[in-house]
Amino acid sequence: MTHILAIDQGTTSTRAILFDTDLNAVASAQEEFEQHYPNSGWVEHDPSDLWSTTAATCRAAIEKAGAGTDGIAAIGITNQRETTLVWDRKTGKPVFNAIVWQDRRTSEFCKTLKAEGFEHTVTNRTGLLLDPYFSGTKLAWILDNVEGARARAEAGELAFGTVDTWLVWNLTGGKVHVTDATNAARTMLYDIRKGRWSQTICDKLGIPMSMLPEVKDCAAEFGETRPDLFGRAIPILGIAGDQQAATVGQACFKPGMLKSTYGTGCFALLNTGDTPVTSANRLLTTIAYQLDGKPTYALEGSIFIAGAVVQWLRDGLKIIRDAKETQPLAEKADPTQDVVLVPAFTGLGAPYWNAECRGAIFGLTRNSGPEDFARAALESVGYQTRDLLEAMKADWSGSSETALRVDGGMSASDWTMQFLSNIIDAPVERPKVLETTAMGAAWLAGYKAGVLPDMEAFAAQWAVDARFDPDMSSEVRDGKYAAWKRAVDATIGFAG
Repeated sequence: MTHILAIDQGTTSTRAILFDTDLNAVASAQEEFEQHYPNSGWVEHDPSDLWSTTAATCRAAIEKAGAGTDGIAAIGITNQRETTLVWDRKTGKPVFNAIVWQDRRTSEFCKTLKAEGFEHTVTNRTGLLLDPYFSGTKLAWILDNVEGARARAEAGELAFGTVDTWLVWNLTGGKVHVTDATNAARTMLYDIRKGRWSQTICDKLGIPMSMLPEVKDCAAEFGETRPDLFGRAIPILGIAGDQQAATVGQACFKPGMLKSTYGTGCFALLNTGDTPVTSANRLLTTIAYQLDGKPTYALEGSIFIAGAVVQWLRDGLKIIRDAKETQPLAEKADPTQDVVLVPAFTGLGAPYWNAECRGAIFGLTRNSGPEDFARAALESVGYQTRDLLEAMKADWSGSSETALRVDGGMSASDWTMQFLSNIIDAPVERPKVLETTAMGAAWLAGYKAGVLPDMEAFAAQWAVDARFDPDMSSEVRDGKYAAWKRAVDATIGFAG
């Protein structure tokens, strides 16, 4: 067995990557699919698009590799988290579109539950906040708003799943209804301490527990693909949600290790070992990965706007035509200008969790121009990351002085990564292999199949492409971060 097939099912596209046993990507394929916005704040996917693009990209990657499927030891899956699907157990037909993690339709329901004092129960059991982001209230909405769904669910006719569960169901021809611990931990229905679905929360939301999938380790036997899909039955041996898969791909296996993924937004995870740490700063407590029945926990913080701030420079201000122009522009900024951009275009994420405030710019002068806007945009990502790391340090005394491992599109910018290192006053490491999410899923499957090394040997293979060490004086660093904090306070204050 010489290869592992990784499925990376994302929010806007699906990718399949074939890795060899040295974890080199030898072939890949990618397909985008349509986003549906039926109402303001609603985001949906057609479940058939999630499945069809998965099957198509897998076949395309296998064909590109030209070696057939005989050498594929296993399949690993990583996926957009929290997105919610419900389907008929007999026919496999969805009862409604997939409700995407970005969807806000259950905001009022969440406010009602909070007013009843239920958020403490949710946080105590799941480590999450009571927010429409997570799957639980999305599932309740489907049962309450799709005709006949609740009666069918109570009769045991319907199945619920996140995207990984939906893909495994289809890959196995409806034989297997499973998920892994990391995806279960994002549903707002799973007790991350006891390792089981919460009867209390399901009862409160009116969700029959018969709908829920079996929860397994991240490296486990999740069934085999239908033989007719790829020419032979291939075992599915690894599953993890996308940010957790990136944590694995970055080999953040020791308590205190940090990774931060910079895409449209940013997700930072801090490994806290076998201890679930309750945040006093509105970070999320989650499962980083689970192997051999033992969960490893993490603190997670999310930034809504990271790479999206560069898109704003391009599409909103139109001062660049391509994201690659941002760094050269920022390098030309006037060093005497002190422009601060708070990119709260859709509110502020962790640790503020303020959905009402909007973006603001401070420190403009007659001499402020595109260069200063570009620098302020890139610096905003560093400031927001420091906010997360400060909250993590405050929440967990076990945090050690380790480097921040980075991936995602913005990590390619040397200027941005150097500023990040400067403002957090810690080394930043960018790996040679940037496909960390898919590689994490591949390692889980390959490890379970016995064709890839164990955790320690895999971590030893992790290699640095570039390391950025802080070279900013503490006086400048403290002054710039203090200006950022004043700007955030003013932004929140302006929202009222």
